[in-house]
Amino acid sequence: MYLGVDLGTSGIKAMLIDDSQTVVGVGHASLTVQRPHPGWSEQQPLDWIRATEEAVAALRAAHPGEFSAVKGVGLSGHMHGATLIDAADQVLRPCILWNDTRSHAEAASLDADPRFRAITGNIVFPGFTSPKLAWVKNNEPDIFARVHKVLLPKDFLRLWLTGEYLSDMSDSAGTSWLDTAKRAWSSELLEATGLSIGQMPGLVEGTDRAGMLRAELCARWGLGSGVVVAGGAGDNAASACGMGTVAEGQAFVSLGTSGVLFAANGSYLPKPESAVHAFCHALPKTWHQMGVILSATDALNWHSTVTGKSAGELTGELGETLKAPSGVTFLPYLSGERTPHNDAKIRGAFIGLGHESDRAVLTQAVLEGVTFAIRDSLEALKSAGTKIDRVTAIGGGSRSRYWLSSIATALDMPVDIPADGDFGAAFGAARLGLIAATGADPLSVCTAPETAETVEPVKDLSSAYEAAYSRYRALYPAIRSLSS
Repeated sequence: MYLGVDLGTSGIKAMLIDDSQTVVGVGHASLTVQRPHPGWSEQQPLDWIRATEEAVAALRAAHPGEFSAVKGVGLSGHMHGATLIDAADQVLRPCILWNDTRSHAEAASLDADPRFRAITGNIVFPGFTSPKLAWVKNNEPDIFARVHKVLLPKDFLRLWLTGEYLSDMSDSAGTSWLDTAKRAWSSELLEATGLSIGQMPGLVEGTDRAGMLRAELCARWGLGSGVVVAGGAGDNAASACGMGTVAEGQAFVSLGTSGVLFAANGSYLPKPESAVHAFCHALPKTWHQMGVILSATDALNWHSTVTGKSAGELTGELGETLKAPSGVTFLPYLSGERTPHNDAKIRGAFIGLGHESDRAVLTQAVLEGVTFAIRDSLEALKSAGTKIDRVTAIGGGSRSRYWLSSIATALDMPVDIPADGDFGAAFGAARLGLIAATGADPLSVCTAPETAETVEPVKDLSSAYEAAYSRYRALYPAIRSLSS
């Protein structure tokens, strides 16, 4: 048996799979996000441990015999979070999360140093880890002076699980300190933020052994000794391992809290000026590119809160048959935007409202706004040399057939729906645990699920969608100065 633990923004998911990669069971535990100031987003790292214990306890209670046979553990987690610990492994402050934009000035300052783009292959985004440390240095110097290690969220869990300071390549590529081509920390870039390689965890591949489960936890969880913990992956790379998106030309679109258009690459293809992320993949000698939008289902959840209707009720009002855009446009920049704008200050808007704009029209506009943001990511990926001719849909938003039809039409390509099953980050993490524990060939393990159905573009609406996308594209420069 193999355990995958995925640390998400809203909760922990623990998944148990067997040797044949059949899902045996799943345990969950909730997490909350603290927003003490506008643009801030934080979590308490000790809550991650509490939630992991809860999720594992639920899994053990439901499947005690199977859980006792666990031989490998894989980790996945939300990326970029600055988790700062002192020499006694005590947390120094709440973790600054991926969607926190307070460090936009520090990010711009670091990005102005040409070494960062040249070495990492990426813009220094405010959500990345290095500007967060620059912010701490500027605003909380006493805490900065006590930093012994900077850990990413899932690697703080690893420290608790194994006692090791280790991270994998895919997660570390999102710090703005990794030499992405060489798959190694850059002492130059660390020094530029007042840090040293000694304050960073050691680096491994996602499929490597990266510690053993501590004897205390083995005893408490009813496990034998020798349980391997894999290097694991950042959440998007882990989802790619779960979906089998590991070879050139394979791609998925994820409609989660954030939105991601992810493409696997057999070589390193950076183009930072497009605001596309060029990161190491979780498998050795592979890379990936992705366009990232900060509010996908988060935009629909915001709309749900405002209207008092659940997301399911809102999308249900639209039915499954795609409609032509109404003329109302929604810009989903509720927390700023990454691809392609790299703009922490921009904020969302509805444009084109009229007396006839009822709740269903606004819901349609919200879905289309996220869809067009994903189209922006596709155009950015194309400019970086990536070719995609179809995508697989994952994430909570992919349960909306209407939304998938909108995406297929806007991207002008088929969207595949995987067969029933859970192939997300927790499953990918469990696969990495299996590989690390058994030495299995990664490509033979990380295969794609069967396609249950394909959503094709609605050709009759192609011209209407192109016109609506053109309107969408014109609005960002029109409102940018109003959000600063």
